[in-house]
Amino acid sequence: MSAMLRLTLAVVASLCGLSGAIAEDAVSAVLKMRVEELTAGQELRVQGELIAARKLLSQLYRRREFRPAWLRPDRQAQLLALVEASRDHGLDPSDYHADALRKGRADGPDEARDLADRDLLFTDALVRLVYHLHFGKTNPRRLYADWSFSRPLGPIEPVQALEALLAGERLVEAVESHAPQLSLYRDLRQALAQHRTIEASGGWGTVPAGGTLKPGMRDPRVQALRARLAASVDLSWQPTGDPELFDEALETAVQRFQMRHRLEPDAAVGARTVQALNVDVAWRVEQIRVNLERLRWFGQDFKDDHLLVDVAGYSARLYLDAEVAWSSRVVVGRPYRRTPAFRATMQSITLNPAWSVPPTILREDVLPRIIKDRRYLDENHMHVVDQSGRRISPSAIEWERYRASPFPYRIVQDPGPANPLGQIRFNLPNPYGVCLHDTPAKELFERTQRAFSSGCIRLEKPHELAILLLDDTQHWNAETLRAEIATGETRTLPIKRRVPVMALYLTAEAEEDGTTYFRPNLYAQDAKVAAALATPFRAVKATSPRARGPQPGVALARAGSHRPSHAGRAA
Repeated sequence: MSAMLRLTLAVVASLCGLSGAIAEDAVSAVLKMRVEELTAGQELRVQGELIAARKLLSQLYRRREFRPAWLRPDRQAQLLALVEASRDHGLDPSDYHADALRKGRADGPDEARDLADRDLLFTDALVRLVYHLHFGKTNPRRLYADWSFSRPLGPIEPVQALEALLAGERLVEAVESHAPQLSLYRDLRQALAQHRTIEASGGWGTVPAGGTLKPGMRDPRVQALRARLAASVDLSWQPTGDPELFDEALETAVQRFQMRHRLEPDAAVGARTVQALNVDVAWRVEQIRVNLERLRWFGQDFKDDHLLVDVAGYSARLYLDAEVAWSSRVVVGRPYRRTPAFRATMQSITLNPAWSVPPTILREDVLPRIIKDRRYLDENHMHVVDQSGRRISPSAIEWERYRASPFPYRIVQDPGPANPLGQIRFNLPNPYGVCLHDTPAKELFERTQRAFSSGCIRLEKPHELAILLLDDTQHWNAETLRAEIATGETRTLPIKRRVPVMALYLTAEAEEDGTTYFRPNLYAQDAKVAAALATPFRAVKATSPRARGPQPGVALARAGSHRPSHAGRAA
């Protein structure tokens, strides 16, 4: 027993008039009474702080035979340090009883009742913190009605997991291990620290509005531009010459800034670049916090091989054996036909696919064009089929009646150069009808911002991905794949690497060297997450887990998988 612990127990004993052993027994007796109150559904507050994890704490302390867990001052100090460090994860220490924990340690022990209540307070703080690091503070199901990721706890049994945390000596490492163990997360935490440092030093200034600034120009606004880029470390040194001259060093700095903010890197400082320059550093801090939260939502899914689609970053990466085996630029959904965040498993590949026009595109685009000009079907190599796949003559259809009425048939576009799915479609069943596919519109990959689809994900390099997923060098390589496609026949191939595909919406990302990238908030989703993060923690009354997702007070985390039904997406 440490000297500090002996001192603590001696103080408890002197205050209670008992020996150290009897003092602990007294604390246990109070804990038993408190657990009975929690089990009966009574609300318990310690120093004004609500004990939220009532069910889990009741189970834990019964398992411990009501022995206190936080009599050791060094253990209290470790948890308080973890609570304070939650800020480095973009979380708020006040959600974990930070003030009450500090006050409890500063006041010192009083009666057994005080020690028991503080024990519950420390344990409740631990439960909240571990839960938020593992799953995120906010519940994406409450933010997005179509959220399709499940949030399983896996093989972890909550009470046993919590007891193991309390029993282990390396509390800090054990708690931190519940955060996503990803380079994406680690590097973004570093970016958070860097931007908070910039914010604490006064932030960065703004660039006045005006005409487009270009390299070689002289303009009084160049000084403000130079100061702004120096503050964000895009400009590493200041010239000794004319401060109003847009020189080569400033040109390089502007291009670096534009690349980091997904703007055309032309070094011209026009309206869009000025708008990005004038975003306050405080919002960039919030944007990083928002994306750390998103990574916590699905950080546990980044295991083994997977294909990551970065929707806001217009890119895709295939990870095999923890290394990037393939990457590609992508085209994603327009803001009014968004590519959803989802997880699905790749099943097969279809060569020379036909395209069955999805309901939304059929209703909003294709039917109006057919009604206007019946030649549209022939010109686009389309035909009409009934639900059994039997072809229907277009002349037998009263097209005008379907301006407002549901269309009872399907319209299918034949394989070929004009087919929007291109030569390859990657099949991954999901509630949204979203697939990954080739495209004949290759020129769109040259655009800096690439939100042009109706929800599906178009790939710049589908052939290379197909060969990797087929994983059969004896039969499939670039040459044999091209030859099979050249036949024009539709063929579906099973794949050996059935990798999970994760489409994520990330508007901030960082690299190991500290370079931070901010993407346009394409679907305007950041503010909603930021507002949810800013909302103080509150206990949620238990309802259906499908509706609310896992909660820290209900067995630490148990969630059903919510999979809503959606109409198919278009290419």
